[in-house]
Amino acid sequence: MRVLIASRIYRPEPAAASQFLGAVADALVEGGDEVTVLTATPPAPLRPAPQGEKVKTAPVLRDRDGYVRGYLPYLSFDIPLAFRLLFARRPDVVLAEPPPTTGAVTRVVCALRRIPYVYDAADVWSDAANMATSSSLVIRALRVVERFAMRGAVRLVTISSGVVDRVRALGVTVPMTVTGFGADTAQFSYREADRQKLFVYAGSYSPWHGAEVLVDAFAAFSATHPGYTLRFIGNGTEREELEALAAERGVGGQVEFLDPVPPEQLLPHLSSAVASLATLRPGTAYEYAFATKTYSSLAAGCPVIFAGPGPTGPFLERANEHVSAGWVCAHAADEIAEAMRRSCDEPPTAREREDLAEWIDRTHSLRAVAATVAEVVRSVGAAGRR
Repeated sequence: MRVLIASRIYRPEPAAASQFLGAVADALVEGGDEVTVLTATPPAPLRPAPQGEKVKTAPVLRDRDGYVRGYLPYLSFDIPLAFRLLFARRPDVVLAEPPPTTGAVTRVVCALRRIPYVYDAADVWSDAANMATSSSLVIRALRVVERFAMRGAVRLVTISSGVVDRVRALGVTVPMTVTGFGADTAQFSYREADRQKLFVYAGSYSPWHGAEVLVDAFAAFSATHPGYTLRFIGNGTEREELEALAAERGVGGQVEFLDPVPPEQLLPHLSSAVASLATLRPGTAYEYAFATKTYSSLAAGCPVIFAGPGPTGPFLERANEHVSAGWVCAHAADEIAEAMRRSCDEPPTAREREDLAEWIDRTHSLRAVAATVAEVVRSVGAAGRR
């Protein structure tokens, strides 16, 4: 079967979507399918490294952090994508990744060429936009585009039942498959490492994450546990605010900001950290989201401190019944500071960290998730052939 994946981001760019789509491509190729990926040219010095699929890149505008994010960068990918899809060798099925504008372009071209497509509704972008803009016009327009992208798909795939409920509330009735979002255990696994006085936040930090609470928590924690470092690895619109807050709280020299790195470079940070950190701001329309960075950390054997609402906390609590997965607390500086103290004063042993990584590999690997998505894509393509 010929499968085409349309996404502004793909491996080797360090992002959850890149890992997910790469794993799906691998699962399709292993099943004998021919996979072509239409994506953006990655930022230097990264270069595509296909593993059986064909990767076709095109130049794209990026923001100052090197990320394809924002109206103009999205358009710089989506407008050429329309022509790339239109003149590509006819696939049996297309798998489209957000943003919704990419889904909308995919719907229009696939309708013209009578090609079925699957849309990855990992989250609801118009809900996230509530935290990024106060413009009701922008939010309404994005919601219209997002509905349009979803309603044209034959199937939707998503990571949690919370997203299903939200999509249904938007009036989208397209069949949905909940796949979860597993850990890329081919990239993240347990490694022996000397433990450092280090906490790591790996991934994007946007308004709906509310990562500023970590700086306040770290300042309080440092009063009783000096000498530690809080390291942000990733990108986000909040970086300047976080840097200013760290300086204001007197911990500017202990809070570091690193650019995104590929998995093989992120793994040593997680292996040596006391714990990784993940947050979700309460009181937003995005409370149903899952902090997917949790999977990578656990796969590396690094326990997680999660603060906020949503399904991530219950997941960690269930995991703690089997292994030492981490700590769950409210999105409040004092509670996070206390969790940091506990992670230092009662750390899991090296054996427990290794057990954690092995448990994630057995029960929540990205391979299994990708195999499920691949079967959905194949079933849609097969039905289209008929």
